[in-house]
Amino acid sequence: MKPDTAAARPNILVVGSINMDLVARCSRLPLPGETLFGTSLHEISGGKGANQAVGAARLNANVSLIGRLGDDGFSSTLRNNLAENCVSVDHLLQTEDCSSGVAIINVEDSGQNCITVIPGANGRLTPDDIHTCESAFADASILMLQLEVPLETVLAAIALAKKHNVPVILDPAPALESFPAELLNVDYACPNETEASLLTGLPVNSVAEAEAAAKKLCALGVKHSIVTLGERGVVCCDQNGNLHHAKPPTVTVVDTTAAGDAFAAAFAVQVSQQRPIAEALSFACAAGAIAASREGAQPGMPTQADVERVCS
Repeated sequence: MKPDTAAARPNILVVGSINMDLVARCSRLPLPGETLFGTSLHEISGGKGANQAVGAARLNANVSLIGRLGDDGFSSTLRNNLAENCVSVDHLLQTEDCSSGVAIINVEDSGQNCITVIPGANGRLTPDDIHTCESAFADASILMLQLEVPLETVLAAIALAKKHNVPVILDPAPALESFPAELLNVDYACPNETEASLLTGLPVNSVAEAEAAAKKLCALGVKHSIVTLGERGVVCCDQNGNLHHAKPPTVTVVDTTAAGDAFAAAFAVQVSQQRPIAEALSFACAAGAIAASREGAQPGMPTQADVERVCS
């Protein structure tokens, strides 16, 4: 179904990481101990928090990001890029004597990747920072969270969102093998197969296994659990046991680095606009597929018009 572009612009609040992605292209990913020649290297603004903020802004949401930057050469580039993508930088905090976050990303010709993240200033985002920015929660339609900032900061953001009756969508990446129960006391969680398996202790190698993991996530406290399965689509379960399955359009995969971030951003915008869950999932699948067909994290984020063309 074609989205209604006349819908009100939601106010999306993101708490999360801001990184400079150093992206190396190679024919295949190197094995442990192996050295390969790459074909290119690019500096691209990234970080899961910033990616999701830009993704939501590209879909016509009003977006604010709470995060920390270092005092290195990447800091101004990262801040300016967010502002240029219509993300409010009013709640970005500067960290002295600290690098900004950096992600070293190897992307093979198939589009698959492996990533090493150096948190830098992202690791200095504290619960006190969240409370200092409490005014940002008051007008938020939804809060988006990931796990590239300290866990106690994520938990503080969840608690503050509940205080202000703001729904929470958690992208539990990178996944934790052990975690406090309150981490999953959220409205929406959208892990991929690997993350869902770590969170539930269940194998997730098929759609049926994804359904079982989604049901367990709901039993652990998530109101709507969404397991993303790449080209096989997504499985969603709510606390009543209702299941939904949506598939993305077929695309030529170029870079999967931010496909999950594009999915989460699009889903957050859709549910903030009170879309039916099935419609929101289909829209978000299309956004994720478009991002996977493009080079780079934030440059690959689709616009509203991009997704509408696929969904029409």
